[in-house]
Amino acid sequence: MATEQELDEFLRDVERRAFKRTAYTVRDEEAALDIVQDAMIRLVERYADRPAAELAPLFQRILGNATMDWFRRQRVRDGVVQNLSDFEGGSDDGDFDLLERLEALHAGVGVEGADSSVARQQVLAAIEDEVARLPARQREAFLLRYWEELDVAETAQAMGCTEGSVKTHCSRAVHALARALRLRGIVP
Repeated sequence: MATEQELDEFLRDVERRAFKRTAYTVRDEEAALDIVQDAMIRLVERYADRPAAELAPLFQRILGNATMDWFRRQRVRDGVVQNLSDFEGGSDDGDFDLLERLEALHAGVGVEGADSSVARQQVLAAIEDEVARLPARQREAFLLRYWEELDVAETAQAMGCTEGSVKTHCSRAVHALARALRLRGIVP
């Protein structure tokens, strides 16, 4: 059973990343804040008695379900269905590792000039923009694996799919991001 302090620390640690991930998904910061808060409340109300090690996959699953519920309400309310798969492109041959690119950007953060700082911020903004354009399942798998740092099994559990599906979604997301960033002139 997770202690109250462990639960508080978990929620404090996950809050910012969960908000960013949800904001990417719903593209509405106020709605994202509501969704994350609701997910946190559900976790505390229903699963506070679980061990601390189970909190991350449980929370990700709750957050994913809360986000899907939001979309369902929007569809009913607005009568519009968003099709995020329109952003998916064709195949690509080149290899591009987004994590290596981010590490390279952060490696020179010690002392940098204004021009370097602005360039870095522009690259990060471009990456965030392209992550937001990924199809929903690819974005979810990518963010859980590389942002939340869940392993393949935890990601599969949180997404409610197989480990093979997680690997496929992640691979497609990385290739789509690499292609989109290259088109923007961002190369490793």
